[in-house]
Amino acid sequence: MGKPGSGKTKHIVDMVNHAVNDEAGHVVCIEKGQKLTFDVSHKARLIDICEYPVSGFEALYGFICGIYASNYDTTHIFIDSLYKVAQCSDVEKTGVFLDKLEEFSVKNGVKFTLSISADIETATEQISKYF
Repeated sequence: MGKPGSGKTKHIVDMVNHAVNDEAGHVVCIEKGQKLTFDVSHKARLIDICEYPVSGFEALYGFICGIYASNYDTTHIFIDSLYKVAQCSDVEKTGVFLDKLEEFSVKNGVKFTLSISADIETATEQISKYF
């Protein structure tokens, strides 16, 4: 989590590219738009959320469940700029969403890495426990 321009996307790209080489399963990266097309390894599944009718954290959670249901070999899901992807920046809803991802991760063995473009001072306690 950090202000726009603080290097979060570059860090996510590096992590995705390392994950496709280091992990045995499939790696997925969700973004809004197609700005990462040439930066992320072709071995990762890059998804432009704009191609799907996903709006809000509940819809995004369902979308993630669908990704996993279609490929149980998925081991890591990256989301670049969560608020843009979910089209929601409500911090209370963000905390609930992150808790649901944590439960999903424990149950299914999928790792999640997300970036949030916002001042770290706006993070609630529920959000900051995931830093």
